[in-house]
Amino acid sequence: MLGKRIITAVVGIAIAIYVIDYGQWLFSAAVSVLALLAWREYYSMLKNNKIACLYWPGTVAVLLLQLSAWLGNTHEIIMIVYFFIFTVLVKVIIDYPKFSIADAAFTTLGFIYVGLSFSYIIAIRFVDFAALSGTYFLWMALIGTWASDTFAYFVGSRFGKNKLCPALSPGKTREGALGGLIGCIISVAAFAFFVNFDIVHSLFIGTLIGIVAPVGDLAESALKRFSGVKDSGKILPGHGGVLDRFDSIMFSAPVVYYYITNILT
Repeated sequence: MLGKRIITAVVGIAIAIYVIDYGQWLFSAAVSVLALLAWREYYSMLKNNKIACLYWPGTVAVLLLQLSAWLGNTHEIIMIVYFFIFTVLVKVIIDYPKFSIADAAFTTLGFIYVGLSFSYIIAIRFVDFAALSGTYFLWMALIGTWASDTFAYFVGSRFGKNKLCPALSPGKTREGALGGLIGCIISVAAFAFFVNFDIVHSLFIGTLIGIVAPVGDLAESALKRFSGVKDSGKILPGHGGVLDRFDSIMFSAPVVYYYITNILT
């Protein structure tokens, strides 16, 4: 299992370096594929609980969100969200009680959780600030997220005594969460130093990532608990599914994006 995890991680990082550096349509296409796979996993997990998500309308809407993020069309993103919610509610009106309010709520939640979150990953890549391109900010988000997860694991394994959220993730501890936060801040600051980015801003960004990344992890754990599954999927050997691997960055990306666009600019 460990061997599979390492191989998958090495291959994944190599692909990520190339795709992120290349940018443009290739990067957007890659993130779109991940978003569609994550949406499929969400749909499959809820299907275990006999919850009827609108899979195909959701697939189209998730894809349109990624396209709009690539083109930088913020207003279109809002429009897509509105029309998707409208479509879901029309479905309730037509097919109630076969398609219930609960089904509509879970469908909308999944669309926003998956579709919007991944669209921010694309949006960051194409944001520029001063001498830094979006590539650097995306790596900042990724490095911070990975550092949070890695430091939390090792600190928790060594010093963890007090459970953080035992009902959702028995292995996570408060000590590990604190270690993840500190490790995230240090890692983001170190990256900022090497790319000549303002250290003070990097400390704020690192703190934000260190707070929201574990929330993303625990949110996905709650979804898996609710659905009665161990992993969201099996597409990544040793890592589970796309949601298992990207749950934290799905929460980190929006925070970094809004920090760049609302505080830095």
